[in-house]
Amino acid sequence: MKQITTFKLTLVAISLSIPGGASAELADLHMPVIPRTQAEAERILQVIAPTTDFEKAEQFESNSAGSATVRVINTADAFSLPSDNISFEKELDFKVGNGLFRKLWVSAPSSTLASDGLGPLFNARSCQRCHLKDGRGHPPDGPHDSATSMLMRISVPGGVAPQEIADYIATLPEPTYGTQIQDASVADIPAEAKIQITYTEQTIALSGGKTATLRRPDYALTDLGYGDLHPDVMVSPRIAPQMIGLGQLDAIPAADILARADPDDADGDGISGRAQIVMSSRYGAPMLGRFGLKAGQPSIWEQSASAFAGDIGISTTLHPSGFGDCTQAQTKCRTAPNGNTAAHDDAEIGDMGLELVSFYSTNLAVPARRDVSDPQVLRGKQVFYETGCIACHTPKHVTHRLEGQPEQSFQLIWPYTDMLLHDMGPDLADNRPEGRATGQEWRTPPLWGVGLTEQVSGHTFFLHDGRARNLLEAVLWHGGEAEAQKQSVIDMDPPDRAALLRFLESL
Repeated sequence: MKQITTFKLTLVAISLSIPGGASAELADLHMPVIPRTQAEAERILQVIAPTTDFEKAEQFESNSAGSATVRVINTADAFSLPSDNISFEKELDFKVGNGLFRKLWVSAPSSTLASDGLGPLFNARSCQRCHLKDGRGHPPDGPHDSATSMLMRISVPGGVAPQEIADYIATLPEPTYGTQIQDASVADIPAEAKIQITYTEQTIALSGGKTATLRRPDYALTDLGYGDLHPDVMVSPRIAPQMIGLGQLDAIPAADILARADPDDADGDGISGRAQIVMSSRYGAPMLGRFGLKAGQPSIWEQSASAFAGDIGISTTLHPSGFGDCTQAQTKCRTAPNGNTAAHDDAEIGDMGLELVSFYSTNLAVPARRDVSDPQVLRGKQVFYETGCIACHTPKHVTHRLEGQPEQSFQLIWPYTDMLLHDMGPDLADNRPEGRATGQEWRTPPLWGVGLTEQVSGHTFFLHDGRARNLLEAVLWHGGEAEAQKQSVIDMDPPDRAALLRFLESL
């Protein structure tokens, strides 16, 4: 068994500037935007200002995703419903996209020409296998549990950074194994490896004589199918995130997100959120990174294409290779038959299919909040605000006005994220940079839907690798910029800590 250790980097400070005069507006190239008037902009600032009244719920607070919010919440399918404001005609597109999201791909050649091309190396045979019921993945619970909803990103230092993006941290795919470990394969081609996790438990003393137990993961890759990994390999274990509300997050104006960035902590609050800027493969320009655990993708379309290529081995016009993530060292994989056809734009899923999957992902609705007027929830909300959690988990945004996209257009939404990168300290570090994100930085995850995780996904595993077994553990793993907030939770009166958790469970 080969134990994998992470590669530590010394990184320079990263500024927000983009050389060559590129502006933040480039980040919204993919959106059919109608500019705001000055009056609208001023009114929006008033609407999204943090409340100071915790005696009652705010107006529209239960509508987490504005008019797209759905009310059907007492079901395991609560994350799989279309935007409530979607038209009948577009709901048909949503359902077709859902069919493609759930499709089980098979290896080529096959008589099912619209469904072949799987792999040859892959992590899952469908999008749904990773994002079961569009919810959150989980780490394998022992050697006999599936790792389908978890993967291992890999890379090595080096490469050339894009000149258009300041302080980009260049990396390269691992020479033999590529950009991620695929633990499954088609017949006659070896899989790459298996993920093995062991945990060491530690006890945290809380106020009021309480304690909590955290489990620290240690990762190994076993059964390596193609020899040793590069000695400088950097690895990043990641569970599949929940899928709800992606369209609303995509519709938050880039300028609004950039306005919250404070890379040098100019206000002295200890929080220095930074924007991820990435080169868009589709538009050939710098754009704001929004999707992925380190915000490495600028749009739902590009995130979907990347997942098809890396997770399932399915080619698109953005990633036209029929052999997915296979490297030159994996000769048999690269010469295996593929499912590229002229009928699908010389790919295995054509642009029409990718657009439908992206539309489905864009319109997976956010369920309504629960118990927003409950006294304990309101007290927990006050604790959340006064502890400083909203410095990263920004409660409210107003989306762009969008032409032809009414489901996400001009909505007051409550995702509880600033969409920025934050240093979360060494305990949560994967020590693997991605774009402008260092090995200790992660994008602030949206909190909407966390209280329904067990109902939808059958577990309560949180954080990027699922190490936290409940919301309290997730809070206690915070460090870096959130160290002070974590310590406040450790020290606060037990009733306030209980109220804080009750508030999170209402989201």
